[in-house]
Amino acid sequence: MSPSPVRLPDAASVQAVLAQLEPASVDGALVPALAAAFPGFDFSLAHVDDDYWRDTRSVIRPDKIRIGELRPWMTAELAKDGGDVKAVWTRLGKTDLQITEWRGTGAFVFAPTGPAPADYIQIALGREVEWRAGPVVNPDYRPWGEQELLDPSWLRRDPLPDTDRLAGPVYRLLDRAGSAFVHVRSFLDRCGRIEREKREAKRPEMERRVVRETGPRGATRETPFLNLVPDYFEFVPRELRFFRDWEDSSARPQRVFAHWALDARDYTYKGEREVGFIPRPLKMPRERLLLTPETSVHQLMDRIEAVDGEVGLPFGWFFLMTHGHWVEPDVGLAIAEGLKAQRVRLPDADAAVLLRWAERSYGF
Repeated sequence: MSPSPVRLPDAASVQAVLAQLEPASVDGALVPALAAAFPGFDFSLAHVDDDYWRDTRSVIRPDKIRIGELRPWMTAELAKDGGDVKAVWTRLGKTDLQITEWRGTGAFVFAPTGPAPADYIQIALGREVEWRAGPVVNPDYRPWGEQELLDPSWLRRDPLPDTDRLAGPVYRLLDRAGSAFVHVRSFLDRCGRIEREKREAKRPEMERRVVRETGPRGATRETPFLNLVPDYFEFVPRELRFFRDWEDSSARPQRVFAHWALDARDYTYKGEREVGFIPRPLKMPRERLLLTPETSVHQLMDRIEAVDGEVGLPFGWFFLMTHGHWVEPDVGLAIAEGLKAQRVRLPDADAAVLLRWAERSYGF
């Protein structure tokens, strides 16, 4: 049995662990290193198909000796020629200097903190390799502005040979939109609190708002907005509903993080706080499930059973449907109608979740 966790990981301490890993063994060493640094946590690692490249680039010689970071170095080269872009392009085109670029793929580390679906932490990482990506200037196209030299668009985007690998792989925290490290239960509490605060701030406005309807003879009727939407202040964000539906369905015995990663965000834009996530499936079915006019509800039942088997999760099709790509919402609505008409059956818990969703659907 694992010892009780001593402390939750934090961004600074995770970065310290990542900095100690050797590129040659980084993939196999990551989870043991985290476990040693944070006793009591059972860490797991999942990679996702999320290619990206960083805009931090360097200039190197053919012998891999680094000259400097691209932008300040190129700015200095432009200054040498008085800002003459053509002169710089001509001069550097005669050299054998190269540009390096860090390219990465997404990864997530998870660790449970309790028995409930939301009781876990998630750490968003990037697995990155530095590559020799192309010549310092485009030999085939003359640039017309400085930005074309400072932000090269001619670098190769196809897979590169190992001979062009310069450094890595290394793991880095991906602090996109302030969500490199997420304690999911606390994050959900924050989602709910921020949504309540936003709606409460609008209470005076909502209490004054009316909806005007004009009849066929020109008569106007005004109805208070809150009479039409009486539960406006009890709105439950989709993020909370996702986890509530997991807990209430036959998916509950399995961990959310065994099947889903969360693209979480927490930032302030124009004075307004934005908190939420988009779920990303870690296991996908072989093909999308779409509703066609020829598809019967009984055929849909066969298909959702197959989807559950492919992803290894009871009621897995439902959560893929809330994601919106692999199973389209019309599938859920059709099955819900079949349940109401008693033409098909689901386990009681799953039927209750689906009918609740059909009454007020949500998606990501």
